[in-house]
Amino acid sequence: MSIVEENKVVTFEYTLKNDAGEVLDSSETHDPLSYIHGSGQIIPGLEAEIAGKELGAKFNATIAPENAYGIRHEELIKKIEKEHLSHLENLEVGAQLQAQDANGMQILTVVEIGEKDVTLDGNHPLAGETLHFDVEITEIRDASAEELQGHDHGSDCSSGCQGCSGC
Repeated sequence: MSIVEENKVVTFEYTLKNDAGEVLDSSETHDPLSYIHGSGQIIPGLEAEIAGKELGAKFNATIAPENAYGIRHEELIKKIEKEHLSHLENLEVGAQLQAQDANGMQILTVVEIGEKDVTLDGNHPLAGETLHFDVEITEIRDASAEELQGHDHGSDCSSGCQGCSGC
C-alpha cells in the first residue's frame, strides 16, 4: 500500500473550517489539492498531519496558527491616505492589493475605507486562526524528476485553496 513520504505527489480531498465551524474552503467546489510531500508546498501543520498516512486515509486535523498562517501582527495593519489609492477603480473592503517593500512583494487586504484614509492589513487573511481540516487521501505516487525540479504537479492553486502555502 502507498504511504505518504518525502518526494511523493499526494492528492487529497478536503474541507477547511474555522473554530466557529464555518466552511472556509473545500475541494467540493474545485479540484482536489496535489502537492509534493516534504517540499513545503502546503502549510507545515497539515503536511505533518498527512505524513505517514496511507492511500484512502480519512482523518481530521486541527492546525494551530503557528503551524498554519502564523499569528496576527497588529503592526502589519496600517492606515494610508485615500488619495494614495485614487488610481484604483472600485476600491472596496476585502479587496487585495499588491505592494512592494524592502522585504519583497506583500499582499494587503483593504479592511476599512474612511472619508480620508484606507486601512490595509498585511497579515494573511487566516493569520491567527486555528484551522480544522477534514481530509481524504485519494492518490499517492512517486514524483517525477521534472516535478522535483519545481515544475507543476497537477494542482490548481489558482482556485485559492487555503491549504496551499503558496496561495
